[in-house]
Amino acid sequence: MDRPEILLPAPVLASAMEALDQAFIVHRLWQDPPAEALARVRGMAASTLAGPVGAALFDRLPALEIVANFGVGYDNIDVAAAAARGIVVTNTPGVLDEEVADLALGLLLSTLRRLPQADAFVRAGRWPQGPFPLSPSLRGRTVGILGLGAIGKAIARRLEGFAVPIAYHGRHRQADVPYPWYPTPKALAEACDVLIAILPGGPATRHIVDAAVLEALGPQGVLINVARGSVVDQQALVAALQTGTILAAGLDVFDNEPHVPDALRAMDNVVLLPHLGSASEVTRRAMGALMVENLQSWFATGQPVTPVPETPLRAG
Repeated sequence: MDRPEILLPAPVLASAMEALDQAFIVHRLWQDPPAEALARVRGMAASTLAGPVGAALFDRLPALEIVANFGVGYDNIDVAAAAARGIVVTNTPGVLDEEVADLALGLLLSTLRRLPQADAFVRAGRWPQGPFPLSPSLRGRTVGILGLGAIGKAIARRLEGFAVPIAYHGRHRQADVPYPWYPTPKALAEACDVLIAILPGGPATRHIVDAAVLEALGPQGVLINVARGSVVDQQALVAALQTGTILAAGLDVFDNEPHVPDALRAMDNVVLLPHLGSASEVTRRAMGALMVENLQSWFATGQPVTPVPETPLRAG
């Protein structure tokens, strides 16, 4: 049986690329494949490294049936344009939930207890001149989770071990969740001292954390963003940190990655990470394997493993 032809818009994890090469005929977009090759492409292995994947690329791929995304977030893909063409989109949920939740808690503790700053203090030889300044604490705080999906619930389970009150906002109250629900992000921010953003990116959530939400979080408030840079109004955040509207922030994601504003890099009350949420060897391998499995399952059975809800399966 002939191997299906697929497109790789940008390099992905080496183990995933090896598996793709074994299972499919892979055309690498950066090698400028000819139009006749693109016309035969039936699948795509996408990632955020490729930039936006949408109508312009779909128009070059008339036989495209499926886009398998490397990651649980898929705001890099125009799912409406895919659906209009009957193209199925898949992502990699489940395999990275625990890793991202671990990172979120590490970032929260690092931001509150100022762990990177304390490390720099010791490395600079400043300890002999006196102790490191006292830090804020997680004690006595209420933590609000903005987006209580699978990763949000994994974060909440970890927070339960820290004996802090937990609250959340989502589009709907969840009947099986024991934490208080707040109907708006601002209402959640008013009720908590830490706000953890872990919700999908895209137009529906763009700047959902705006100046009003940051003001509601208050002068002792801490923002942790392990979602997408787009969910926070970055200019409003810089202003809130500079003026003391909030106390501190821990950021794993930014508006224009990998470019981080000078203003954020200059501030001592911010912990900055280079989008490390799922970036461990074991988790990235699992993500790559699920991406490949989605493609293999589609071409073998007509059913992907983890389709996203916006793109219904094609009949037949």
